Amino acid sequence: MPFSSLGLSAALRQTLADLKFERPFPIQEQAIPAVLLGKDLFGIAPTGSGKTASYVLPLLTKLGKEPQERNRNIRALIVVPTRELAMQVQQVIYSFSNRLPEKVSSMAVYGGVSINPQMKALMGTSILVATPGRLLELIDNNALQLGKCDTLVLDEADKLLNLGFHDEMQRIIGLLPKKRQNLLFSATLTDDVSAITQLLLNDPVVIKIVQEEETVDLIEQTAFRVSEERKGPLLRHLIKSRDMQQVLVFTSSVFKADTVTAKLQKNGINAVAIHSKKSQEARRKALDNFKAGRTRVLVATDLISRGIDIHVLPFVINYELPRSPKEYVHRIGRTGRADATGEAFAFVTPEDEHHFKIIQKKMGKQVPYTETEGMTFVG
Repeated sequence: MPFSSLGLSAALRQTLADLKFERPFPIQEQAIPAVLLGKDLFGIAPTGSGKTASYVLPLLTKLGKEPQERNRNIRALIVVPTRELAMQVQQVIYSFSNRLPEKVSSMAVYGGVSINPQMKALMGTSILVATPGRLLELIDNNALQLGKCDTLVLDEADKLLNLGFHDEMQRIIGLLPKKRQNLLFSATLTDDVSAITQLLLNDPVVIKIVQEEETVDLIEQTAFRVSEERKGPLLRHLIKSRDMQQVLVFTSSVFKADTVTAKLQKNGINAVAIHSKKSQEARRKALDNFKAGRTRVLVATDLISRGIDIHVLPFVINYELPRSPKEYVHRIGRTGRADATGEAFAFVTPEDEHHFKIIQKKMGKQVPYTETEGMTFVG
């Protein structure tokens, strides 16, 4: 099915052709017509499935037909869990809208930067991409109004509902008009997501895009049985003995990410941490340098991992295992992309053994172990 059959505006269809977008992804095929009809929608789709364009394109079509008003009334609100995702979504909106003859103003707002420039720039904004905390700050400062917002999008609703945003989300939803279109997108269907779906959505169109698992088969996986105190030496040994020039290391906390990074730097390995406590500029710079090969090791937390998109990445190391088997697959899926092979390593302590068995069972793949007791680490 071509984009021309989905009901998008002629200007957007021309923009898509100019940008070499030939055919819609499955979620776009199903979601765009439903959004244009004004229906509520619940999309379960993995990262990289094209879900952002599935709501951005119909929003631009709808708002492009209406005169743009110079006030602080937001027409469409897109709520996301992280600054990185806010920037990514805004970039998608800009790439599609900047060529349109009809101006549809949009911007992204998030914490970690001064609020004053955001307050000033909000005048005349039709589509707002926001993290929950900064959105409420702006509302409290009378910088924007939600009384005329007729579309709410929750992107990565699973993250929004599982990362302590519950009270903020309840307040945001309470400020919106009762009559509106609701679009929810989630990578997984958790109990929290299911509950809020029943509360928010009215007779929704439900779309489920199944995660393709075959990419895991391109990844060579190895698990190391290792004690907690020997993880650091093992990490440095792997990086140096394998001459890893670009490696993504995952930890489960901000504190551990900083600790691991400091130890690597102390041992002469160029490493940078990226997590929610870093400033936006520091995070952007760290990611840009890693992508460009100027930083050898990027140490990241799961929350930040959603914003890391690298076409070909040779190595991923799970310094600490994630709580969710799906998150484990998501982590190692950063390598083995585009038919390129990659390697993923997991550090498994005696306390992790049972959890790692569950991860392997859910993944449907046995991971060979390497014993480290008695090994001498170089570096």
